[in-house]
Amino acid sequence: MSSGEPTAAEPRKVVITGIAGRLGRVVARRLHHDPRFRLVGLDRRPFVGKPKDLDHYQVDLRSKKARDIFRAGDVAALIHLGVMHDPRATPAELYSWNVGGTSRLLEYAQAYGVPKVVLLSSANVYGPRPDNPQFQTEEAPMLASQRFPHIRDLVEIDHLASTFFWKARAIETVILRPVHILGTVHNAPSNYLRLDPIPTLLGFDPMVQVIHEQDVAQAIAAALAPGARGIYNIVGPGEVPLSVLLAELGRRVIRIPHPLARGLWSAAFRLGLSGYPVAELDFIRYVCMVDGSRAEHELGFRARHSLRETIRAVDEPADI
Repeated sequence: MSSGEPTAAEPRKVVITGIAGRLGRVVARRLHHDPRFRLVGLDRRPFVGKPKDLDHYQVDLRSKKARDIFRAGDVAALIHLGVMHDPRATPAELYSWNVGGTSRLLEYAQAYGVPKVVLLSSANVYGPRPDNPQFQTEEAPMLASQRFPHIRDLVEIDHLASTFFWKARAIETVILRPVHILGTVHNAPSNYLRLDPIPTLLGFDPMVQVIHEQDVAQAIAAALAPGARGIYNIVGPGEVPLSVLLAELGRRVIRIPHPLARGLWSAAFRLGLSGYPVAELDFIRYVCMVDGSRAEHELGFRARHSLRETIRAVDEPADI
């Protein structure tokens, strides 16, 4: 017999791809205690330190087993973080995993009625260029693939999600394009800032934008709000010249003439002395900054970490 008291709604599943990576675990921690959701991780890597009440499936995103998780139903949202950025992977492997895997996930979401899809892209899709405006809006063309073949997959994934946004109107699709993410993550900007000494290009000191990994997790949580849909640049606490950023970290700096940099950097990468790919050189040469006002106005997102906290996050020990 019913007591007449309302019962709390059962938490619905939020599927997170790439959950075993550093950023995936940050996002999982941010959402883990939200009573509205039950987190389900998809990643072919093991999830070290997984909470007991979090389900994790160590599967390939393109596999039938991944599809079955969506087929089971009651998936409230898909958060896609599982984009491979390994600069040492082959182009064919990157394309199959990134573009093929994303395409499959979007098919699953539409076929099984997932009401919300959040895809993490990057502001890097606009590309650093000498003729860039000071701040680019979400309507700016994604030109990064013209100069950076390794970003081509990311641009294509963004295009896939943008097309899905217009095609699958019943689904609230959110595409987030954060600026350079700093923290315990193993990505190009954080890896670059952990170098000592840090090579820079003689005569170039571009303005850069950075964001704390915890603030990215906050932006993803904001994107899960009912009614949120669209494309959003996600910015941190401000912009700063690269030289000021390096001074805050107290790193030694080696200034390399640009004509010599590509050859030296390429050799260091081949020898395993650097994890920063040579194709990223233009990011420390030219400006690529974005306007984040749409996310602030429509998602209510504003970075909580200060610029100093964000910069110093690259030296924080990983606690997950």
